[in-house]
Amino acid sequence: MEFKGTLICVGDMEKSKKFYKELLGLDVVADFGANVTLTGGIVLQTLETWREFIDKEEKDIILGNNAVELYFEEDDMDGFIKRLKAFDNIIFVHELIEHSWGQRVIRFYDPDKHIIEVGENIVIVVKRFLKSGLSIEETANRMDVPIEFVNDCLKE
Repeated sequence: MEFKGTLICVGDMEKSKKFYKELLGLDVVADFGANVTLTGGIVLQTLETWREFIDKEEKDIILGNNAVELYFEEDDMDGFIKRLKAFDNIIFVHELIEHSWGQRVIRFYDPDKHIIEVGENIVIVVKRFLKSGLSIEETANRMDVPIEFVNDCLKE
């Protein structure tokens, strides 16, 4: 068995395709109208067809439940934040934060209230700490990871 992707329901397919393409840089791999596959294994499905597939009433499909997110990593976090702030009608779960291990992340909603997390690429975090003057050991300690992990990041 092989995992192939994550399907999410969307109310407006064109609006969702635009969001995922323009903001997150995903491309359409296959477009069947009510079902669109994007790069990265994300599949958009219209609410109407999804409801029919699973034989549920409209009231049974709950968007914006804050129980799941789509996670992305970004090498240029500052550039992404600028692009995000310029995008229309973004509703934030929270602004940019830094986790205890040093990774900067931001969470916001897509047009159908699915949570999107964009986190700083962890290799970039390691390199940022080393560039700031921390040693490999101090970086590993700061991030609560093994020294081998830091060394592996340096190979990338």
